[in-house]
Amino acid sequence: MRSPTMADVLDRTGARTDEAADVITGARERIDALDDRIIGLVQERMAVSAVIQEARIASGGRRVNLAREMEVLSHYREALGKPGTSLAMLLLELCRGRI
Repeated sequence: MRSPTMADVLDRTGARTDEAADVITGARERIDALDDRIIGLVQERMAVSAVIQEARIASGGRRVNLAREMEVLSHYREALGKPGTSLAMLLLELCRGRI
């Protein structure tokens, strides 16, 4: 397999200069590392949520606590704006499944 040429790198990054391509490549590597950490944290959150659900159900409670979910939605909305609500909804769905 041949090594990528600078033209390949420029094409892949959308940059117009070698310098910009280097910045973009480095930043993308950082984003990939951050995404790996985020995925790990989401998986950890899912596991902790499962523990909470099991304890709640074992005590005779419901699987989902809607008041707590509203707190989570509010927290994300305050921190990230309107898109934070969408992100929180996705996290809640991942952690509890559809209700």
